[in-house]
Amino acid sequence: MVAVVEFAGVTVRRGASLLLDDVSWLVEEDERWVVLGPNGAGKTTLLQVAAAQLHPTSGVAGILDEVLGTTDVFELRPRIGLTSAALADRIPRSELVRDVVVSASYGVVGRWREEYADLDHDRATGLLTEVGAGHLLERTFGTLSEGERKRVQIARALMADPELLLLDEPAAGLDLGGREDLVATLSYLALDPDSPATVLVSHHVEEIPPGFTHALLMREGRVVDSGPVDDVITAETLSETFGMPLLLSRADDRFAARRRPAQRVAPA
Repeated sequence: MVAVVEFAGVTVRRGASLLLDDVSWLVEEDERWVVLGPNGAGKTTLLQVAAAQLHPTSGVAGILDEVLGTTDVFELRPRIGLTSAALADRIPRSELVRDVVVSASYGVVGRWREEYADLDHDRATGLLTEVGAGHLLERTFGTLSEGERKRVQIARALMADPELLLLDEPAAGLDLGGREDLVATLSYLALDPDSPATVLVSHHVEEIPPGFTHALLMREGRVVDSGPVDDVITAETLSETFGMPLLLSRADDRFAARRRPAQRVAPA
């Protein structure tokens, strides 16, 4: 199996802050990973390196058979589909949804004078339909709900037929219904053998879609555990990751976690 992401001792420093600390990680082309951890764990920094947006201070970051620091990132980045809050903030609110998606063919945000073939428009329409947003084609991005914007961003990330799909907290800001719709969409994509290798960053086990195969748990820039979901997502590893005693349950291939109640001491 081909390695899509291969980190060896990746460390990222910013001044006195250690954002990633000696992270080694391997993602293969048929795998779907969730990266979990509390705020400040280094999850977004990890994704920025995997997206070729940030170079490590030390260590080796291999992405799609290229090594950061020895390759042209402007040629590498179009091979990676990315959704993030920072990217969403750059999308003009007056842009039509169909143009938000089709403009990913050129790797640009905001349509200008580019010309797109009917094949491009057909693909954009098909992807929007696939993620449940086909009815939004003629809406402007600024009129969409938060959940609708997330779906459009996923369609945009898939537009250039990426070899690696990176999703940075796609469920952030969604209500319960929006989250469940998004999880169902991501599960559909994860179970499709033609989908690219996928990495999803989240704070919550409840957001792990069925079909995701592996998990990476992080705390304070370091890896707590990594490997197949069934081996890694346990009450013990989650408690270590989030720094509190947790109870974990699983039903219908979905996880749920809550804090373990404090034991009451019976009066003497």
